[in-house]
Amino acid sequence: MKVISSITELQHELASFDKEQVALVPTMGCLHEGHISLIQKAKRLADIVVVSIYVNPLQFGVNEDLDSYPRTLETDIAMCEREGVNFIFHPQNLYPEDGIQVGLHVGGLSQGLCGASRQGHFDGVVTVVNILFNIIQPQLAIFGEKDFQQLAIIRRMVADLHMPVEVIGAETVREEDGLAKSSRNTYLNAEQRKQAAEISTALTLMQQAATEGLSLEDTLDIALAHLKQFDIQPEYLEICYTDSLLPAQSLDTDKPLRALIAAKVGSTRLIDNMPLCPTTAANPDPEDNPLCA
Repeated sequence: MKVISSITELQHELASFDKEQVALVPTMGCLHEGHISLIQKAKRLADIVVVSIYVNPLQFGVNEDLDSYPRTLETDIAMCEREGVNFIFHPQNLYPEDGIQVGLHVGGLSQGLCGASRQGHFDGVVTVVNILFNIIQPQLAIFGEKDFQQLAIIRRMVADLHMPVEVIGAETVREEDGLAKSSRNTYLNAEQRKQAAEISTALTLMQQAATEGLSLEDTLDIALAHLKQFDIQPEYLEICYTDSLLPAQSLDTDKPLRALIAAKVGSTRLIDNMPLCPTTAANPDPEDNPLCA
């Protein structure tokens, strides 16, 4: 495995491969089991795996945690080597010294959910992912479903701009109590860590309520009541159509649905999501519906 910080050097190394498929796993470091699952999926699907480690300043807003974001490069390198990664791309800076003048902008998909409170965040995400795609030119790119809005936006970017990259989602990896793996979990103290697990419990309750045929409103109310018991006030809790991320009007639909949440535990902002498979007239047998997979 090689750790490379130079764009020119990485491109020179990758140019030696002809017919091999290259998969990119973009990260900001502080790797955990969720990232490892992405790497393992990349290993199964491609010949060469590149893991990028870059804390992207463009996707952090004012008063967000850019300066304090956990950086654990030595541990990250050891984990990647253990998983058989071919290259780590760890650039010091991907932008001009006088600041970036040309970037990408995301439209409607970025307006709700996390985009509502993090103005410009997804512009920063797609800009850096576009730069990484241009440098590495992978055939595959693996992203986690935990950041579901990000995944949807990157898929749309690839489609809209006709990029020759297949974007593949990987299921969220969870702790034993259900908490979604996240680098920001390191900010939580013991009491907050226990409280945070109730976020995934609320989503699981929504899945159960939808399967039992409850309405959209009742499904949301069950989750909100559970969160209130544990003093968690969500920034948002929504049921959206998976493709457009627009708020669903009803669970009685043949379109795939997703429950999504953001909430602060202490000062730490956490996000999570789960698919919903409602029992409705449009979907009488969720277990046999491929949209619920």
